[in-house]
Amino acid sequence: MDCLSCFLGFLLLAARLPLDAAKRFHDVLSNERPSGYMREHNQLNGWSSDENDWNEKLYPVWKRGDSRWKSSWKGGRVQAVLTSDSPALVGSTITFAVNLVFPRCQKEDASGNIVYEKNCRNETGPSPDPYVYNWTAWTEDSDWGNDTSEGRHNVFPDGKPFPHPGRRFVYVFHTLGQYFQKLGQCSVTVSINTANVSLGPQIMEVTVYRRHRRAYVPIAKVKDVYVVTDQIPVFVTMSQKNNRNSSDETFLRDLPITFNVLIHDPSHFLNESAIFYKWNFGDNTGLFVSNNHTLNHTYVLNGSFSLNLTVQAEVPGPCPMPSPRPPKTTPSLATNLKTFYLNPLVPAGDNTLELREIPDESCHITRYGYFKATITIVEGILEVNIIQVTDVLMPGSQPDNSLVDFVVTCQGGIPTEVCTVISDPSCQITQNPVCDPVAVELGDTCLLTVRRAFSGSGTYCMNLTLGDDASLALTSTLVSITSRDPASLLRMANGILVSLGCLAILVTAIAFLMYKKHKEYKPIENSPGIVIRGKGLNVFLDHAKTLFFPGNQEKDPLLKNQPGIL
Repeated sequence: MDCLSCFLGFLLLAARLPLDAAKRFHDVLSNERPSGYMREHNQLNGWSSDENDWNEKLYPVWKRGDSRWKSSWKGGRVQAVLTSDSPALVGSTITFAVNLVFPRCQKEDASGNIVYEKNCRNETGPSPDPYVYNWTAWTEDSDWGNDTSEGRHNVFPDGKPFPHPGRRFVYVFHTLGQYFQKLGQCSVTVSINTANVSLGPQIMEVTVYRRHRRAYVPIAKVKDVYVVTDQIPVFVTMSQKNNRNSSDETFLRDLPITFNVLIHDPSHFLNESAIFYKWNFGDNTGLFVSNNHTLNHTYVLNGSFSLNLTVQAEVPGPCPMPSPRPPKTTPSLATNLKTFYLNPLVPAGDNTLELREIPDESCHITRYGYFKATITIVEGILEVNIIQVTDVLMPGSQPDNSLVDFVVTCQGGIPTEVCTVISDPSCQITQNPVCDPVAVELGDTCLLTVRRAFSGSGTYCMNLTLGDDASLALTSTLVSITSRDPASLLRMANGILVSLGCLAILVTAIAFLMYKKHKEYKPIENSPGIVIRGKGLNVFLDHAKTLFFPGNQEKDPLLKNQPGIL
């Protein structure tokens, strides 16, 4: 009997050895998970339990620090980068992306093969073979194609066959005690619905394998934390005109602040939801409710204020199952008729009838999101204007330099600095930025004069900014500069004087010649035409002499030098 007991015990031990020796997914993918972790979570759609067996012969398992990692890839180590669009609202979809980063000078081509980049030299120098791994030609594992049992190798670690030939990487995702297997190139994505995921931070782990001869070898492992929440992820951006730095949550009094609400919903889970925004700005202005994600608000007092925002979303969802009502023992006829016409009768066993409520087709789930911030309101420069532009004539100024004074006024706070940027007429190409402190004491009135030099003639765009610790106020104007070269001005004046002198000399010469010409006696001929023309000319000369020589009116030039006439 003792021998029989020993023999049975040996058989039982031998039967258990394969089970104990077999690797399971949770043993390979995560040695940090406690047993029974899967039972704490519901089943993910399309995922499998990590209690399944792992084919360690086809997919070997290497621990951290194993020397085989160094030779798992040509030219160095491959890095896997895992990201997600977390945080995710429960019930929405969260997407994970894995990207492989290859060693220097290696990349994936259009066919999915890993090749060496042209004209790129790594530590080992250029490779005569353009391929790192040629999945298409199976150059590395040509003996696999001759294997009659090739189908046995085109399987995942749990033995499930590939959906297509395994010329790509094998990705194994693992979370919540479950795994998902996928073939892919150097980047893949996987999405899961979070309806069955426990709230809080979770861990996603990914192991990447590549084919090597008649097996697969690991080339990279990575993990990342993702978060599932029942509160809507809400972010608020705040902006304001003339505000110097919105990130410090310091804003200006008497200017509207624009609040823009951003809801993190990459899977568009809330697209069909009615969303309301409830604002409390903390300045005793009351509660503002809006269905617009953008709102403007102006603070009229200085100080610190507590901003509170509540986002409410009515998410369409399945209606809960109605609870059965207990049947009445002695219903009256009127009650039976009322029940028959107003409510469906549902059999509940033992020939008894139960009353159930008609489900509401517009059921929804209400989700909330919250945002809080403390903002500081200070006095700042609200507006700046250029009210006067004046040319400055300086006796010692450079020939190509023009000075212009700008008289500037502002509203709000008193500036501590003034900056100007001179650029082309389109205000795009900056030529001469200058900043100066405002040294004068302005008192309660903001009025100052800014002098700037312009090099050469032309049209300029001048941006002028007044600033203090919290604000910046900007204005712009176009300035037209004409040439003010003293030499050119002198040459212009000399030219005008010379022209006037020449004109005066010319007029004098013409008058003298006309007088000289008609001073001599000319005989009168018998030609009627000449007489007529001469007579007309004499009349004209008589009028001219009367005008220029009034004392010689009694002398007749026609009688001069004519002796013997009495």
